[in-house]
Amino acid sequence: MAKMLGWTKGPDKKKGTKKAEIPEEPLDIETITWGDLTWVNLQSPTEREIDWLANTYNFHPLALDDCLSRKQISKIDTFPGYLFFVFHYPLFHKETRIATKRQWSAFIGENYIVTINTGALKTLVALFRDCQANEDARKEYLSSGPGFLLYRILDRLVDAYFPVLDKILNIMGDVEDAVFDEEVEAAKELSILRRDIITQRSVMFPTREIFKEMENKLKRFSKTDVSAHYSDLMDHMNKICSTLDECKEMIEVYKDTDSTLATNRLNRVVRILNIIATITLPFVAISSIFGMNVFAPGGIEKGGLTTFVVLIIVMGIIAGSMLFFFHRRRWI
Repeated sequence: MAKMLGWTKGPDKKKGTKKAEIPEEPLDIETITWGDLTWVNLQSPTEREIDWLANTYNFHPLALDDCLSRKQISKIDTFPGYLFFVFHYPLFHKETRIATKRQWSAFIGENYIVTINTGALKTLVALFRDCQANEDARKEYLSSGPGFLLYRILDRLVDAYFPVLDKILNIMGDVEDAVFDEEVEAAKELSILRRDIITQRSVMFPTREIFKEMENKLKRFSKTDVSAHYSDLMDHMNKICSTLDECKEMIEVYKDTDSTLATNRLNRVVRILNIIATITLPFVAISSIFGMNVFAPGGIEKGGLTTFVVLIIVMGIIAGSMLFFFHRRRWI
């Protein structure tokens, strides 16, 4: 690992005195060299590290600006003597169950590879640390050229994504059970999962398009034939994208199913309430008539307990007749 150190001169305190040298903060640049290949890794670079790249490798200013920007699309740009890549990778948070995407970039030349990331990609950081500490790892990953090293980095990242994909499939199973469970409110779970799948697709599908172009462009930067390796990488990406497509279709089906079941539950509740209202309507009508402050046959002034019992029996007969009618009509 190499740390770059610079010096600046401070102002003279007195005329004729020697200028004091003030050390600058060291550049956060890490390098690994094996043979004629150098791997340079920068985590959350500042403009000073970007200026160092511009002076050392003469990268195009627009490409360097893209490295500092966090709103770039996945792409591959060809420049004289090197290639520039912008990748994205989805990070899944177990607590919030929300996926976010992180950008990382790479420059590939004849005898170097430069990777720029925020440090959030633990797989990439772990691979770099492994090559730093282990000579066998450096020989395995750096001995076949920068094109092969980029393949190994991408292969590690793709392999690390499969557990996330399995987690999404497990959540899909839980959401399916929740959809058909009347006691569980599945709408929120469906919305969270739907948003997560949209984020995953927005990352993996553009990355697959880049992989389709990489094989031919990286041949001149590899000492060995990488066709079979990138074909295998494409197979993995196709499997991931196919699974995300299936998840998208399934979540749409679950959403429609949950909406249909919720509507049916609401209709049942409304139907029961309407039946209750219809049954109680004769009671309300009769009680309203005899509750008026006017003379009525069988009222309080003229009638007694017998009248009250007769009224209850009449209302019961009416309610029973209505229930029998509703049952015959298969309304209940």
